[in-house]
Amino acid sequence: MATIGVIGAGHAGQAFARVAQRAGREVVIANSGGPQSLAALVEALGTGVSAGTAHEGAAAVVVVLAVPWASVPEAVASLAWEGKIVVDQTNAFLLSEMKPAGLGGRSSSEIVAELVEGARVVKAANTLGAQLLGSDPDEAGGRRVLFLSGDDAAAKAVVADLFEGAGFFPIDLGDLVTGGRMQQAGGPLVGVNLVRLP
Repeated sequence: MATIGVIGAGHAGQAFARVAQRAGREVVIANSGGPQSLAALVEALGTGVSAGTAHEGAAAVVVVLAVPWASVPEAVASLAWEGKIVVDQTNAFLLSEMKPAGLGGRSSSEIVAELVEGARVVKAANTLGAQLLGSDPDEAGGRRVLFLSGDDAAAKAVVADLFEGAGFFPIDLGDLVTGGRMQQAGGPLVGVNLVRLP
């Protein structure tokens, strides 16, 4: 039951912290403001969640990247990524300009993978809004679907196990480029809320 590190304490990061809580995991959540700025948030999230520095969050075996797209390079710089499982929860959307980021023909997760060199990247948990992601996945007697993709089967299995433990139904979309394009901002699965019925 490994600790989950969450880099980013906005709505997306908070929602993933709730997912990890549902799966019975400890969470270390970090932001650019430092642990002291997260005292009220940690109290609101409750049991099993603690505030840490970005380095402490990145020390976990599974690290969730949940920051705005424009902040990704700065958020991951100077952190050790070798061997880590990085869950890319980002969306390549520029909030300041309210438009998708230019990616030069690449998928957003390809860019993230280059920035966290040595990590095993799994694209996941970015297609649902934060409120829906952080809520109970039990819907109409079924389980809410979460998509994931990546190039490392073992890393995907770890992330899928986390989602299953939280009550979701994970669906593997394949490799990072193919699946990532389906999941990223502007892709066909963004905003799709599916429930796997019994």
